[in-house]
Amino acid sequence: MKQLLLAFLCLALTPLLTAQTDWINWESPPVHPIDITPDGTLLVAVNTADGQLEVDDISTGVPIHLASISVGIDPVSVRVRNDSEAWVINRISDSVSIVDLDRGTVTWTILVADEPADVIFAGNPERAFISCSGTDTLLVIDPADLSSGPIAIPIFGEEPRALARSVDGSKVYLAIFESGNNTTILGGGIVGNGLGMGVLAYPPNVVSDPNGPYGGLNPPPNSGSNFDPPINGANGAPPPVGLIVKRLDEGIWVDDNGTDWGDLVSGADASLSGRPVNWDLADHDIAVIDTATLSVSYIRGLMNIGMAIGVNPADGRVTLVGTDAINEVRFEPLVRGIFVRSNLALVDPAAPTASTVVDLNGHLDYSTGDVPQDQRDLSLGDPRAIVWNQAGTIGYVCGKGSNNIVVIDSNGARLPGIDPIEVGEGPSGLVLDEARGLLYVHEHFAGSVSAVDTTTLAVVATLQRHDSTPDSVRLGRPFLYDTHLTSGLGQASCASCHVDSRLDRLSWDLGDPAGSLDPFDQNCHAEIGDLGFPVPDCEDWHPMKGPMLTQTLQDIIGKEPHHWRGDRDGLEEFAPAFAGLLGDDTALPPDDMQKFEDFLATIHYPPNPFRNIDNSLPAALSLDGHYTPGRFAPEGEPLGIGDAVRGLDIYRNGTLDTPFQCVTCHTLPTGIGPDMVVVGLPPQYVDIPPGPNGERHNMVVSTDGSSNVTIKVPQLRNLYKRTGFDTSQTLNTSGFGYVHDGSVDTIARFVSEPVFQVQSDQDIADLVAFMLAFSGSDLPQGNAAFFFEPPGRPGLDAHAAVGIQITFDGSNNNDGIAVNHLFTLELLAINGKIGLIAKGLRDGTMRGWAFSAGEMLSDRAGEVSSVTDLYFSSGPGTETTFTAVVLGSEVRLGIDRDSDGYLDGDEFDSCSDPADAGSIPVPGGCGSSFIRTDCNGDLSIDISDAISALDRLFAGIGPAPCIDACDSNDDGAFDIADPTFVLLHLFGGGVTPAAPFPDCGGDPTPDSLACASPACP
Repeated sequence: MKQLLLAFLCLALTPLLTAQTDWINWESPPVHPIDITPDGTLLVAVNTADGQLEVDDISTGVPIHLASISVGIDPVSVRVRNDSEAWVINRISDSVSIVDLDRGTVTWTILVADEPADVIFAGNPERAFISCSGTDTLLVIDPADLSSGPIAIPIFGEEPRALARSVDGSKVYLAIFESGNNTTILGGGIVGNGLGMGVLAYPPNVVSDPNGPYGGLNPPPNSGSNFDPPINGANGAPPPVGLIVKRLDEGIWVDDNGTDWGDLVSGADASLSGRPVNWDLADHDIAVIDTATLSVSYIRGLMNIGMAIGVNPADGRVTLVGTDAINEVRFEPLVRGIFVRSNLALVDPAAPTASTVVDLNGHLDYSTGDVPQDQRDLSLGDPRAIVWNQAGTIGYVCGKGSNNIVVIDSNGARLPGIDPIEVGEGPSGLVLDEARGLLYVHEHFAGSVSAVDTTTLAVVATLQRHDSTPDSVRLGRPFLYDTHLTSGLGQASCASCHVDSRLDRLSWDLGDPAGSLDPFDQNCHAEIGDLGFPVPDCEDWHPMKGPMLTQTLQDIIGKEPHHWRGDRDGLEEFAPAFAGLLGDDTALPPDDMQKFEDFLATIHYPPNPFRNIDNSLPAALSLDGHYTPGRFAPEGEPLGIGDAVRGLDIYRNGTLDTPFQCVTCHTLPTGIGPDMVVVGLPPQYVDIPPGPNGERHNMVVSTDGSSNVTIKVPQLRNLYKRTGFDTSQTLNTSGFGYVHDGSVDTIARFVSEPVFQVQSDQDIADLVAFMLAFSGSDLPQGNAAFFFEPPGRPGLDAHAAVGIQITFDGSNNNDGIAVNHLFTLELLAINGKIGLIAKGLRDGTMRGWAFSAGEMLSDRAGEVSSVTDLYFSSGPGTETTFTAVVLGSEVRLGIDRDSDGYLDGDEFDSCSDPADAGSIPVPGGCGSSFIRTDCNGDLSIDISDAISALDRLFAGIGPAPCIDACDSNDDGAFDIADPTFVLLHLFGGGVTPAAPFPDCGGDPTPDSLACASPACP
């Protein structure tokens, strides 16, 4: 019976669903997405896909949805400050929303630095600590005096994110996401360009140096004096390449053959690798901040990616979970399936150097890259949250990639005999409600929250959120993240290296000595030799390619060929990697590869933090952390101020690579090579038709100075995410930098190489400024008739203003800076650069507005306002938050959340659910004759109530807390006739009960759903 009713329900819903065309995917990862109020009555969780804070009543244990509160774009963390206030971190908006949980509104917005990640409250007096991963800073704010501005604490590490506090609140612990794993690269594949001129002067070819431990043999062996696998002699001599080494102890840097290169990395001969004596990697995994003095110390040497952090409340030990990689091991056959570990580190703050690291997959011995599926299903992959019970005896860790939770003891070992708890897709947050024996799980990909009984370790309730994520993302995401679906041991996935679709900040040598040459078949720029330029031909791809940096997966579809060498026509050619690298049983089938490609095609670059609010390039950018490379001034001096506008001019017109411009190969707006060939005289660019799978043919070059002669012209939009390696400084936060293997340490070093005719350090500074501000499009377009500046392919980039928020509450209505920002956003909206929305309380009800044709359209049909009117009407109790959004998304985010064509205010007035496209306004509104079926307590009457009633009936559970609300047909019983009644009413039955809605508020007046607050007790 239940199946038949649900089948009818699905058929009935079909015509009400609308296509998603207004949702932008940045793949923002949750950091601390769920929390519980101190009194244990409310559960709060971010809805990243929808830009909302979801509030649930958990007074009965089962989450009952109370409210959705619009916050910023891509909220990733939430912490409650007290029973009535929550702080929400918005990654794309670069903001913190302060939410009044009693009134259900944002009362203030704090603008912070790029890509904030988490917030925690600690110290005496209490202060808010906010991590900003994009700028490697920790902001400290006094919640009692928001006007005083933050104190910025620099963090010496890449991408600081997750936060925890000590038991007494005197310390804050900050996990550094891209902390590194003590590996770096030694140069070894630099050559001339065949024109009698060296292309790259840095790094030195230390691997080929006779003073090295192998006497200059390059590539050196990896198994004693031999290669494993053995070299295929039919390929000819492998090219000399760089080599990855790992720091084992001070001054000891070994390769995968156990050979120490320490003298050439940090010892007396360090100059042979381009480094100063005593060069080192920080490898800071945890920053420890004293809340009284704000001094910072570091804990190091734990893992590569620090994903989540917690504190055992019993013994105070800091617990970090994340992943570690074995990228120092060469060759794909040797790392197949085993290249990553899911680890937990335990650190006693009193003895931080005596830390312990535990593999969370103790059932794996990594002697093989594949095990039976039942063993894979025991594995934890991509760990994203950890929580402890108050006794400190039991901990819970969830795997975003494995869709499960493991239960551990105080030392990080899994409790014997307890299998992982299977939960919904993408679990990324945990909160423990010990009083009720429940563990709440934030399921990011599933768009839901589940409650797990901590005694039976079973899911006892799941509450589905409204999730605007399109099907292309839902269907394709598992092939990036799902470790049980795609790997031989169940702990790895594509996202193990392409973390959150981006980077692990490492290089990998995934060649195969036993492999075969791959014949070159791409768009090589060598055809310009026909025009009189002496350019060598591209070469076939040798299977021993040397180290290659992990590349981002952002906006790669339509930018083919793939890989650094351009040796993959399109994404479908990666199907064998699921078996060959991840260790799965077979290659991914074509249908699944298409789903994977459709998903990747949605991923955008975020707003560039270095651009001006109008998306223009900065003319005076402070280049903190960037140093002179030594071509003009001595190496290692501050680079100063860069002019990105002038940098663009040099890039386009400076003939830096005589006779070419930078833009000749690195076309605008993405930096990728042209998808064209040159024909005729005068030369003319002509498009290359797409391949059989729609793949493009962007340029491959043969003159970049590498022994890998054939290299694709790479895009340049994430260069600002690859800083941290600088051999002019003795202590570095990354061991890999730029070009295909990461061996060139800085942008400044690259643009000052001998092949580029820069004239001064100011030229270098201006080019660096432009490189940092590269993403964002809005750059000059090339011309197919102009040989030196061909047109480039468009990019999935965001305008710099997207996400910017301003809240007016009366105290700042005369603030010139805030007002100027608001009307700058309005002007950008008028000019069609961005969308603009507003949210705020009016007459006690949350309202929304969206900018259109110079007006702010209300969430009630026929109501129109203006930016000025909304601004002037803002004050205490009527706070208004304006948000700049991607053009085209303003209607969904502002006034029609479920994109069903019915405005949110109109739906609310009619007791329909604005967050459910299957719930539409019904004649009768909220009057006494409206059907009484709010069985799931979400303050709306819709299809989900019929489902809730069915679930309760077939699970043997009684009615909802407000029993009359489930007796839809007024026959005095809760039975199968009630959900049937709902279906008939909503889809044409037209039947209504006689009695009014029951008195849920306890004030002997019958309550309409629009007025029922809170939900039925």
